[in-house]
Amino acid sequence: MSKLYFYYSSMNAGKSTHLLQSSYNYKERGMNTIVYTAKIDDRFSEGKVSSRLGIHADAKLFDENTNIFDEIADIISTDTCDCVLIDESQFLTKVQVKQLTDIVDTLGIPVLAYGIRTDFLGETFSGSAALLAWADKLVELKTICHCGKKAGFVTRIDEQGNAAIDGEQIEIGGNERYEALCRKHFKELVWDRQT
Repeated sequence: MSKLYFYYSSMNAGKSTHLLQSSYNYKERGMNTIVYTAKIDDRFSEGKVSSRLGIHADAKLFDENTNIFDEIADIISTDTCDCVLIDESQFLTKVQVKQLTDIVDTLGIPVLAYGIRTDFLGETFSGSAALLAWADKLVELKTICHCGKKAGFVTRIDEQGNAAIDGEQIEIGGNERYEALCRKHFKELVWDRQT
């Protein structure tokens, strides 16, 4: 029975590495996977999912106008698809997450979505909120804060090296712009400075 999985974490927990390993496992067994990543995130080159460990794979791109269900239905009309994997799934729209449920429920194809749960202010991304509500299985991938505790939050670092306390929800960046923090340190650096 196919399911919709949401693998979530803060940054630097190995989401892309896990996605690439899952795709590899399917392919090693002679199965076909379709990998997607957000068009907005072109840090490593457009149409690639890349891990900080140096591994990568080609990917189809999605933006807010992509109908993922229609694309997968079109692909399986002439080829096979044994699993759909989505990187940067926090950038999905609510409608696209519904499309993922249709891929699972109508087409019978498992979907593995990987993304960040909350933004730099501790607010849920719309794609993540829908996945948290509708996924069949939620899996938290863990990383640690500089203090050694589990990091469940992400802070954005401004040009002066301080935690940002306002700004646009989406700003693409890696370790040079974001840091994974435990709740205690996130509160000290972000929420306590907002009041």
